[in-house]
Amino acid sequence: MDPQTIRLPDSILPADGRFGCGPSKVRAEQIEAIVAGASTIMGTSHRKPQVKALVGSVRAGLTELFSLPDGWEIVLGNGGTTVFWDAATFGLVDRRSQHLVFGEFSSKFAEACAAAPHLDRPDVVESPTGDHPAPVASPGIDLYALTHNETSTGVAMRPVRPAGADSGAIVAVDATSAAGGLRWDPAEVDVYYFAPQKCFAADGGLWLAACSPAATERVERIAAGDRWRPASLDLGIALTNSRADQTYNTPAVATLIMLDAQLRWMNGNGGLEWCAARSDNSAAIMYGWAEAREWATPFVTDPGKRSSVVATIDLDDSIDANTVSAVLRANGVLDTDSYRKLGRNQLRVGMFPAIDPADVHALTQCIDAVVESLAA
Repeated sequence: MDPQTIRLPDSILPADGRFGCGPSKVRAEQIEAIVAGASTIMGTSHRKPQVKALVGSVRAGLTELFSLPDGWEIVLGNGGTTVFWDAATFGLVDRRSQHLVFGEFSSKFAEACAAAPHLDRPDVVESPTGDHPAPVASPGIDLYALTHNETSTGVAMRPVRPAGADSGAIVAVDATSAAGGLRWDPAEVDVYYFAPQKCFAADGGLWLAACSPAATERVERIAAGDRWRPASLDLGIALTNSRADQTYNTPAVATLIMLDAQLRWMNGNGGLEWCAARSDNSAAIMYGWAEAREWATPFVTDPGKRSSVVATIDLDDSIDANTVSAVLRANGVLDTDSYRKLGRNQLRVGMFPAIDPADVHALTQCIDAVVESLAA
């Protein structure tokens, strides 16, 4: 049977078939916000009041969403999380970092620090994919690099400050696919950084970081020193501009509009707890469905380490996951493919707050129907 000829009943299709893990589903109201700003903010200077007010609204919205303590600041810059890793090697790591590596994305910051000639070789703590390690306090480590949610594997961890760490050591958490969908405690973290194309349903090309007073002190101290830094990767410059509600160079204004609209929706519905509970609901549907099937298994075996925003589901070898995804795509159910470098017979499903749990339930019905059709 040609997978492209399989047609699923309209009655079981999700209302919205976007389940990508980033870029993720964008709500219609976010696009409408861009249209509403077509002649008032789009195409205007990012140094002028309209765009600066937008940046200020984003910073205030994130402060509210995360319930940040007094003294915390939202810093932002262009380039996404990958660029932030490079900026952090210049302006956040003092001498030596420790990195928890348990997937494709958690390894990248470690690689950037290892390649930086002005830093000591980082300490890397690894675990197999499908699991995560724990930070280990070690003398001489001044930055502990954690990952809240490993997008490639669907493993989530609770960010925790390692007991016994050197005085002045800070904790930096990659929250790119977690921020806005998973709970976290600012008492355990100093830098919580992310890009807006996942839970915040905007486009990429922007990084944002919630920074504690200890983190901003670190940034300012390094910026005042003699370490060479490219201006576009200078966190001191980013901090100064953020305090003025602007970025060092021109931002993607449409991305900021979408992010601001999403933050208003999140905070208006109950904030981070509401968002996390919504993703928890989707996760319970997805994992419960997989556990009830003989031919499907959650990839992450420890339920306590399963992500509520990215589900990875292994299929029996008799069922080709790529074919299942192809049939789903032909029916308008998009981006359920596994992460390419993981190389597993697997489906990967985004369950970010913008994705309706009812649509996740519909997705499970669609997968059942596809598997049944392929077996016929």
